[in-house]
Amino acid sequence: MSARAVLAVVLMTISLASPAAAMRISDDQGGQIGEYLARFKALKLSGERIIIDGTCASACTMLLGVIPRDRICVTSRAVLAFHSAWDPTPDGTRLSAAGNQYLWSNYPDAVRKWISQHGGLRSRLIYLRGSELAAMYPTCR
Repeated sequence: MSARAVLAVVLMTISLASPAAAMRISDDQGGQIGEYLARFKALKLSGERIIIDGTCASACTMLLGVIPRDRICVTSRAVLAFHSAWDPTPDGTRLSAAGNQYLWSNYPDAVRKWISQHGGLRSRLIYLRGSELAAMYPTCR
């Protein structure tokens, strides 16, 4: 699905949602940066809260830099999974310096500090969860 189609679906969904609505993330493995950016920008405009109640991996973590912190909460099941950006190529994949720069600049300072303390963005996943995550984001009520 193209980024425009994703944005259109999100905007239609938002127009039907109440302003106090919340989007629950429970098993999002991520995808293309552009599609997630469009989705989260539309959610930012909607005023919806984000409840992270499971895995939010890869491009899903971009919500941390797009959605205001006071509209994000985490449950005890929340897990953020980070890795370096990559581009598909005919012979596999390659790291994307531009994608990594975008991800890095998008993350809040506390998240960048945590990522740095855990080896930085690389091909191997690193997981932010539990008390470390709860120290950065409010617990959902």
